[in-house]
Amino acid sequence: MCSNTCLSKLAVIPQLSSQSIAAIHQRIAGTPDTWTVDEIGDGNVNLVFLVSGPDGQVVVKQALPYVRSVGESWPLTARRSFFERKALEEHAVIAPEYVPRVLTFEEPAAITVMEFLGSHIVLRNGLMQSTRYPRFSDHITDFLAKTLFFTSDLFLSAAEKKAKVSLFNENVELCKITEDLIFTDPYLVDSRNRWTSPQLDSLAKAFSTDRELKVAITELKAKFLTASEALIHGDLHTGSIMVNQQETKIIDPEFACYGPMGFDVGLLLANFVLSYFSQAGLGGNPAYEQWLLQQVTEIWSEFARKFSALWDSHLQGDYLPQRLLTNGSRAYVIDQLRTDYLARVFDDSLGFAASEVIRRVLGFAHVADMERIEDPERRAVCESHALHVARELLVSHRKYTDIATVLDLIRAQRTWA
Repeated sequence: MCSNTCLSKLAVIPQLSSQSIAAIHQRIAGTPDTWTVDEIGDGNVNLVFLVSGPDGQVVVKQALPYVRSVGESWPLTARRSFFERKALEEHAVIAPEYVPRVLTFEEPAAITVMEFLGSHIVLRNGLMQSTRYPRFSDHITDFLAKTLFFTSDLFLSAAEKKAKVSLFNENVELCKITEDLIFTDPYLVDSRNRWTSPQLDSLAKAFSTDRELKVAITELKAKFLTASEALIHGDLHTGSIMVNQQETKIIDPEFACYGPMGFDVGLLLANFVLSYFSQAGLGGNPAYEQWLLQQVTEIWSEFARKFSALWDSHLQGDYLPQRLLTNGSRAYVIDQLRTDYLARVFDDSLGFAASEVIRRVLGFAHVADMERIEDPERRAVCESHALHVARELLVSHRKYTDIATVLDLIRAQRTWA
């Protein structure tokens, strides 16, 4: 008997319009009856197919009206594919070298057809193979600096920004998933939560009754709900990035919305921290652990440097009207505002990084970095170390004013192992 996935695989090509068929034909040649379709997606939400023809391959991604990993008991609007396309379009203008090319989009069927990144690997998989990517930190910080700066009030007029905010504010259901799975569920008893049990039972209970944590995560959630600073990817983890030794491509921005800049930065930092702590459960690789921490340092420091440089070259939005910079005040005002701005983004990034670590250990969706540790005792030790770091950063984030002090905290926890 054919499963829902099998039926979708057989039916995906007939759902495409003649325009989409023509676009695919131009890319891979052949005809629909000669193309082969294979499911390649392993995420929680969508179906992803590889369509192969005589001259190449394309990716066909379809949004189902429910969460793929759960089924119809968790309905979810298929219109999320619309917001993914809009985010890819924005990013293609701002940082085209870092996003896949969209070939065509079928809104009624919630299908996106895009280029196949055949020479790339999912970054998380590369990290689990202890592969180093020497150009990654340069690429990802360029992407972050550009996409966050050029979609913010620092560059846009108030009218332009409000129009974009209005569009992406309609991505309500995907934002609700973030609000629940990151900022709420891991801090209470919820049927969707899971963890390494019984080893982490006491920690999970402690987190669900921790008053300081509840205050801190609620304050952080308020920022996500109210701080429409820039267009954020919304799910920027190491499973949403494709890499090889020369290129970096950011995929899957279906959670895109206007939110706090530190959210994207924090989620990315958290996934490198989780990868770092997973190393101990696999026997340890000191050289690679050091490289992972180096990425944490470079992600923040290079992002801050490049973001700061954009203030000098492209500051033109309504955040700071040029007519305000008179009487020799320009340098002082910009430098002071920029320093305060980056300090706030850094502080936010630490909080969001902490919340991402906690939800990846105690919440609904975990990371393969930890899950691949077969011995539950060893896995639980690694996860508990990550949780202790995350709690400290979430509750006491103001103590950590630079990335070096954060790394000291991380290393101290790892040494304790």
